[in-house]
Amino acid sequence: MAPADDDSRNPTPSTDLSTRTAPEPPAAAPAAPPGPGAAAPAGPRWLLGLVAAGMVIAALNLRPAISGLGPLLEEVRRGLHMNGTVAGLLTSVPSLCFAVFGGLAPRLARRRGPATVVLGGMVAIALGLALRPLAGGTAAFLAATALALAGIAVSNVLMPVVVKHWFPDRVGSMTGLYSMALALGTAGAAAVTVPMTDALGGSWRVGLGAWAVLAAVAVVPWAVISRSRSVHAPGARSAPETVPGQPGEQDATGLRITKSPTAWALGVFFGLQASAAYITMGWLPQIFRDAGVSASAAGVMLAVTMGMGVPLSFVLPKLAARMRHQGPLVLALGVCGLAGYAGLWFAPAAGAWVWALVLGVSNCAFPLALTMIGMRSRSHTGVVKLSAFAQSTGYLISIPGPLLVGSLHDVSGGWHVPLLLMAALMLAQMATGLLAGRDRVIEEGR
Repeated sequence: MAPADDDSRNPTPSTDLSTRTAPEPPAAAPAAPPGPGAAAPAGPRWLLGLVAAGMVIAALNLRPAISGLGPLLEEVRRGLHMNGTVAGLLTSVPSLCFAVFGGLAPRLARRRGPATVVLGGMVAIALGLALRPLAGGTAAFLAATALALAGIAVSNVLMPVVVKHWFPDRVGSMTGLYSMALALGTAGAAAVTVPMTDALGGSWRVGLGAWAVLAAVAVVPWAVISRSRSVHAPGARSAPETVPGQPGEQDATGLRITKSPTAWALGVFFGLQASAAYITMGWLPQIFRDAGVSASAAGVMLAVTMGMGVPLSFVLPKLAARMRHQGPLVLALGVCGLAGYAGLWFAPAAGAWVWALVLGVSNCAFPLALTMIGMRSRSHTGVVKLSAFAQSTGYLISIPGPLLVGSLHDVSGGWHVPLLLMAALMLAQMATGLLAGRDRVIEEGR
């Protein structure tokens, strides 16, 4: 087994809560079909149906707290007398919460079981989203947001564990179902929040608080699942961490991940792409609105940007796995990002739909990063350590970006200076992605 400390920090957990028959790629990468002797579904048919429904409803709740805020950020700022720096902090909080709370999920799940922890995550999301509209000041709003994001973080980390435990014979299809629901929740919240707010009377407090209803619905199936005897039945523990005959397992056991230039390149690349994604999610609607686009249209454009991840998340990993060097894909996505930023500089309103599309393509560096993590080690133990290092390091790196964008907008009074920063970060992302995409494995010390 990997050391407990590695498990506790690993955002794509590989704990003894899951059933393992072969090395698995990171959660967002296409999973290989189970081989002969794969484990049977872990539970009666009615429970498996309930778990599948619970996964879909949970996935729908893992992004509205973030993507639903962007289209209403201007109203929230006015209502809470929030300056640009604090508004930028709101767009940085997700990365901080994912780095801090996500790392606690495996340890909590070992003690309480994954279903119970997911249930706690859904409760935290519902409470945070319900309390956020009641906030009378910025501090209370940030605290309620952090509560919701803590629930999102632990649930997000444990969804792959849920898939492996209850659907060991259908890992690929169930992961695809979960991923599509996640993307749908992200895009749907961006598109629906403003029209829903208008329909409910126009108050941003009501519009944001309405998402607590969906989170409350998600509590119900997980309350039933967590009380089921099948959750606590024997056989939920995993096989040993290594797979007999798998090349490199011995090398990975004593691997010092911080000595690998490839690991650092992946960590920085992961952080820069996450920073670009949260800048887009938090600030793109405001950029469009300041250019004269309506709040409703800006929300739909963000939905288009986020929705590009639904098809591309399945295409990119398969394409990347066939390439010895993923650098060309890194460059292609980066060029799309730079083209989108140039469009926002020169014609933010006239070409808004085009910029939303190309920025959506650029945001798909996330599944590419996860795929490269799976390809940069020849062993399962190495992938576990690399995933833990790259994602925890990356989420910490991504924190300042959205905050700086808000501060620079306040100082400069426009979006040109922030766009220069965004372009510089994209160039750095392309450079580190070229290094991370080289055909190397961390067991070789490179």
